[in-house]
Amino acid sequence: QVQLYESGGDLVQPGGSLRLSCTAYGRLTSINTMNWYRQTPGKQRELVASITANGRTYYGDSVKGQFTISRDNTKNTVYLQMNSLKPEDTALYYCNADIVDDRGDWGDYWGQGTQVTISS
Repeated sequence: QVQLYESGGDLVQPGGSLRLSCTAYGRLTSINTMNWYRQTPGKQRELVASITANGRTYYGDSVKGQFTISRDNTKNTVYLQMNSLKPEDTALYYCNADIVDDRGDWGDYWGQGTQVTISS
């Protein structure tokens, strides 16, 4: 069984920074694309950033130049460095990944979410 576990969410003041982490645990063979999404009440889940297994990145328009996604394949971990945070970045942030388990089965996995709150 494969699970994703996020950490790093917190309450910070506007202009501050946070780094989110998400690690895949369990019996897995490979991790393909890893993504960060965010969601606020009453809104659709928004794709924030993606990174492929070989490091190609994608960013949503709202976070370009502000957030940086990276990964450490040796630790099965993806990071989201968030700078110059604004109140509108407040959301529940979810990690998502395409993972092949040790039986060779592909799955789309989600973490439980980590809350980011930007407020003075």
